[in-house]
Amino acid sequence: MFRFILRSFAILCLGSTVACSASSAAVKIPSPATDEPAAKSKGSATVVLAGGCFWGIQAVFEHVKGVTGVTAGYSGGSAGTAEYETVSTGRTGHAESVKIVYDPSQVSYGQLLKVYFSVAHDPTELNRQGPDSGTQYRSSIFYANDEQKRIALAYIDQLNQAKVFSQAIVTQVVALKAFYPAEAYHQDYAVHHPNEPYIAMNDLPKVEHLRQMIPELYVGK
Repeated sequence: MFRFILRSFAILCLGSTVACSASSAAVKIPSPATDEPAAKSKGSATVVLAGGCFWGIQAVFEHVKGVTGVTAGYSGGSAGTAEYETVSTGRTGHAESVKIVYDPSQVSYGQLLKVYFSVAHDPTELNRQGPDSGTQYRSSIFYANDEQKRIALAYIDQLNQAKVFSQAIVTQVVALKAFYPAEAYHQDYAVHHPNEPYIAMNDLPKVEHLRQMIPELYVGK
């Protein structure tokens, strides 16, 4: 995968006096005008999102209030091709994704989308995020039901109408057919490799953006 090649470049960058972080800047956005009703009791719900390398997306959502679990994996293709090296060819239909399990009494689906659009990735980049390029890095919301679809489409329209981004949002909103967990060594990658140049340049800044820009949803670990 291209990000492994990037690491050598990243080491050079970190040793220079030139700022060359590949992480995209976060954007302050409004909360969704359309959202699911607040749950009155503790429960569990799931959302699957894709937005570039799953290492960074997982790292961000593990710091979101009400999130009880985040798994890196693949969505959009078949079970037979849900394997890292094969997905990395960009020809499987899969996107690197994360499955987020959350408590709707603590955080809403719309609030999770606010984190997703604001700090977790750049929704205006087509088939790429930062240094990573290919359809496997596309921006995509895999909805599990009609309510998730309705809220996601309404929020995208709200953000486009407000012109909070310099370009139109290219995020796909498609039905979730299946989610396949990634290999064990991809799980919590940023937690286990915080000093790796790719993580330091691209993923840890996203967690810091969450803490600074949406503090009401941030939790430390």
